[in-house]
Amino acid sequence: MVKEKLNIVMYSSADKVEGQGVGSAYVEQVRLVKEGASDLFDIYENDWLIKPDIQHFHTVDLTHFAKMQDRKATNIAYCHFLPDTLNGSLTLPTPVFSIFQTYLIQFYKSADRLVVVNPTFIDDLVKAGIPREKIYYIPNYVSKEKFYRKSEEDCLAVREKYGLNKEDFIVLGAGQVQHRKGVLDFVETAKKCPEVQFVWAGGFSFGRITDGYEELKHLQENPPKNVKFIGIVPREEMVNLYNIANVLFVPSYNELFPMTILEAVNLHVPLVLRSLSLYEEILFEKYLKANDNDSFAQLILQLKNDPALYAKYQKESQYISEYYSKEHVLSMWREFYLDAYKEKQTKILEKKNR
Repeated sequence: MVKEKLNIVMYSSADKVEGQGVGSAYVEQVRLVKEGASDLFDIYENDWLIKPDIQHFHTVDLTHFAKMQDRKATNIAYCHFLPDTLNGSLTLPTPVFSIFQTYLIQFYKSADRLVVVNPTFIDDLVKAGIPREKIYYIPNYVSKEKFYRKSEEDCLAVREKYGLNKEDFIVLGAGQVQHRKGVLDFVETAKKCPEVQFVWAGGFSFGRITDGYEELKHLQENPPKNVKFIGIVPREEMVNLYNIANVLFVPSYNELFPMTILEAVNLHVPLVLRSLSLYEEILFEKYLKANDNDSFAQLILQLKNDPALYAKYQKESQYISEYYSKEHVLSMWREFYLDAYKEKQTKILEKKNR
């Protein structure tokens, strides 16, 4: 039933908006399958002419929804977010937001299979009317060849580039400048740690429709002395920022599986995160967590002042990095695509024989 090699067409428009984790996840997933499963699949990107055996939709465009109506192909949709996770990200008129919520669930329902990057979202999707048996968990992946430890000389050059001193203890935050990402808490925590340098990489990917745009724009342009907002950074530059970071601080209120975490742990950077249940299953308690700015500041200062604690959480990040290995995630994708295709062909055959 399975052909010698299957045609998989990847569809994504994530690269149209800079600074999105969805775009980074797309690049990594496509590279992983292209490099690690070329014996099974021929991979095409945004090719509307090739005849697909499998169509994998990474973004929820209307054109992708139309393409998904090809019932001969095996249709896979990525679930990078739910309607609720958009709260605190964008400001849209209520009727528009309501329509988008309905459309999003319909998009997910139309797929033969749905892939989530965090298992905690499965129950929410089931509540929305999507059968549990069509939802699969496959984690994100980040290449260790792209995110690696550089030389001390290279790191000094990066510090100079961003106006940072050699002796600065650097706390890095990354992502779109929006309330959901906890940018206000990032700055308030920085105020409680005047001897620490805070750096935020990211900007307003969605411009003025960003929730709280005016307030955040003012903050970005008038930060405390120990906070630098360096704007949207190309992904290939992020490896340099992780190399100079002593801590990755993610105070987000809502996330799936932040690519920034996977990128940073490849360099064994300790993590300080908001205490969210969705991290518990995927990060194995290998991080420091808190829920308020006083506690965030306390944890960061402990990492700065206690070498033994710092070394411990470097090892914890290393554990996370090794768990999400290339081999493990690749094996999941190889099995998933083959099984999805077989299942769809069986259903098509059964329908013909009725």
